[in-house]
Amino acid sequence: MTSKMRKAVITGASAGIGEACARALAADGWQVVLAARRLELLERIAAEVDGQALFLDVTDDDSVARFAAEVGDCDLLVNNAGGALGLDSVAEADLADWQWMYDTNVLGTLRVTKAFLPALLERNGLVINIGSIAGRVPYVGGAGYNAAKHGVAAMSRVLRLETADQPLRVCEIDPGRVETEFSVNRFKGDRQRAAKVYEGHLNLQAEDVAEAVRWVASLPKHVNIDSMLIMPADQV
Repeated sequence: MTSKMRKAVITGASAGIGEACARALAADGWQVVLAARRLELLERIAAEVDGQALFLDVTDDDSVARFAAEVGDCDLLVNNAGGALGLDSVAEADLADWQWMYDTNVLGTLRVTKAFLPALLERNGLVINIGSIAGRVPYVGGAGYNAAKHGVAAMSRVLRLETADQPLRVCEIDPGRVETEFSVNRFKGDRQRAAKVYEGHLNLQAEDVAEAVRWVASLPKHVNIDSMLIMPADQV
């Protein structure tokens, strides 16, 4: 890797969409920094893409500060860390699960974005926030996740408005149903229950979303893709 290469930082890069983004961007000539809590998985992926693996807990201020200081320059930030827990309704909400979803999806994205904004502005950079269809259309069984991803959508939009006259681009990519560890995490390790989410359906793969990230990141600096909704063909 050379200092002249464009540097991409990807959070939640130990599996799923984050891992696929790291692989797609590295193949497209980016120097990739893979960030997550599962350092052993990160290091394996980083070795395969000639990238850098660094521990990051997006819910911890000190962890984010240390991470940003070690990374330094940044041309592209892919805020992918996040997730859902449970299917509780508002009436039966588990406040701990809601707190985790808000801390990870919303405040985690805020912490990392805020930490890298000076570097991104200096290098005419790009922020890509991985949102969700849940941030556009609420659904029964997704109350807490709907609320969190609507928060990410609002933050993405207001950042775009705040920096429209500055050297920064902001994009929100909202996938529909993607077959990753997402549902396993949502159901707290119940793989059998998670598998039923995808049975009998067409499903996006992590690589489909990563290709969208790669394409957005490849565009000229005068082009901003404000938002993108990506769905499997049988989900409407």
